[in-house]
Amino acid sequence: MELEEINSLEGYNRIHLIGIGGISMSAIAETLKTWGYTVTGSDLHGSDLTENLVADGIEVTIGHSEKNASLADLIIYNAAIPEDDPEMVIAKINNIPTIGRGKFVGFMTRKYQEAICVSGTHGKTTTTSMLACCFVEAGLDPSIEVGAVLKEINGNYRIGKSEYFILESCEYKGNFLNFNPNSAIILNIDNDHLDYYKTFENVVKAFDTFAGIVDEKGVLVTNADDENCLKLKEYTKAKFVTYGIENQSADFVAKNIVFDDNGFAEFDCQKNGEDYLHLKLSVAGRHNVLNSLACIGICDFYHVDKNAIQKALKEFTGASRRLEYKGSFHEISVFDDYAHHPTEIEATAKAVQNKKYNESWVIFQPHTFSRTIEHLKDFAKALSNFDHIILTDIYAAREIDTGEVSSNDVVREIEKLGKKAICISNFEDIVNYVRENAKSRDIIITLGAGNVTSIGPMLVNN
Repeated sequence: MELEEINSLEGYNRIHLIGIGGISMSAIAETLKTWGYTVTGSDLHGSDLTENLVADGIEVTIGHSEKNASLADLIIYNAAIPEDDPEMVIAKINNIPTIGRGKFVGFMTRKYQEAICVSGTHGKTTTTSMLACCFVEAGLDPSIEVGAVLKEINGNYRIGKSEYFILESCEYKGNFLNFNPNSAIILNIDNDHLDYYKTFENVVKAFDTFAGIVDEKGVLVTNADDENCLKLKEYTKAKFVTYGIENQSADFVAKNIVFDDNGFAEFDCQKNGEDYLHLKLSVAGRHNVLNSLACIGICDFYHVDKNAIQKALKEFTGASRRLEYKGSFHEISVFDDYAHHPTEIEATAKAVQNKKYNESWVIFQPHTFSRTIEHLKDFAKALSNFDHIILTDIYAAREIDTGEVSSNDVVREIEKLGKKAICISNFEDIVNYVRENAKSRDIIITLGAGNVTSIGPMLVNN
């Protein structure tokens, strides 16, 4: 029995999560356990997150758990779970209520007086993390859901006792349209997830609709450097607040930006043309200046102490897999980044260029065949910003390889731009190649949303 909406958990004592190892699903599981429910779950693959769940007393099955599914009062599933999943079939046979992750998170947002949703095609995790750190530093005791491990909260979730709920809000399959934001951030609107949306116009419409559901008593903070974001004013009844670097008419503007040898920015933030804050960041790149401005826009609306904002943003060194420093070998620095869209890769490349190093190396794993086909030339252009380019096989994720595209197609597009690139399938072979060819003071970045993240530790620890 599929639920379109849920307004209470009364009667649902035992809750089962299919795909419990996902970054959001694991946070939901931990929250439900804290609220006093019996929680079980299953996932096809084990991970650090599933191990943490087990350590916290949540029963997790790697593979399918028809027994736990049949005993559940309610089943929550993530967007990647098909209807013919064995546990979904059990639910249907036994008439057990089921609800998608997005709709359940919508229920969670309604449990708080102030649900603050951070959305946008790029930068959600970092901006959610920045905002969370500011609210925690100010003593506002928020509940938090973020799409990465954040060391400041020792995980990907936090359960507070205040009315504030800060959550990363993804647009994939329209999930964020199930939420009930009292206030929101829309960082940017770009052409991603076209396997679902089909056209960029449909992506824009989804964000227009999201802007329209922000509470009229709240605030919508958005990017004045993005023309599609500026148009959101037509769709919202909330207070409309903008930020930017290029657009000097924005409400919050960054001035006098300088970067240190790590690529960390220091700048003056002005509000309506008046000095507001002087900030020093500890994350690299111009895009993080924009992310911090978005954070400030929300903090200003909720009267967060300025000293807390300054301190939190200076001490914030990034969420996991966001240009995360993994270590070094032979005086060669290794970083890992989640970027899997050309715009994100471009931003990462620019952030790296602000650092001091000899030559740059990128090891890129394309994420999904559909995204690789859609952005083939743009991937080549973005990756060409690095001195040495290595690709590994496409990470299929939820898709099936039809043979239509491969990483070698990206290599050929890069070579058309006059740059050299190579494709190496085996991770150990990549490690050996890099260790043999990289030189002192070089910088290496592993890029992608798949398991390419395992290469960094292999390089550092080998």
